Amino acid sequence: SNRFLTVNMATQEEEDAAELKLGPDFTNAKCLMNSEIAIVLEHRQANPGVEDIENPVFDKTLAYVNRFNRYRNKEAVKQVRELLQKKNLEDFEIAALGNLNPEDAEEAKSLIPSLSRRVEDDSLNAILDDLRNFRKYT
Repeated sequence: SNRFLTVNMATQEEEDAAELKLGPDFTNAKCLMNSEIAIVLEHRQANPGVEDIENPVFDKTLAYVNRFNRYRNKEAVKQVRELLQKKNLEDFEIAALGNLNPEDAEEAKSLIPSLSRRVEDDSLNAILDDLRNFRKYT
């Protein structure tokens, strides 16, 4: 039983979103906002392959990302990603901010703990204001 506990503790230390340690599944993965996923799926829907015909998982995924899609046009999605990348945010933080739409720095840091060490409240509130402006005009 000690051996299991040791392995379990090692796994817990390895994965910690607050430290941006997302585990081996995310090592080479890019985190996307729902809006970006919607663009990919809509493109796929417009150019279907054999495996896409009557795929209920595809349909449910597309419905989900469209339900929570914050930025409705491709240009806005591109601009949001560019804005957040210029702020030296990690992909995980970019996707989380784009999807969660926190009202202020305090809420953002409670939802995305890694921001607490990386971004000052004033800067984060300015980023959130920019995101609100993108949502307003899309």
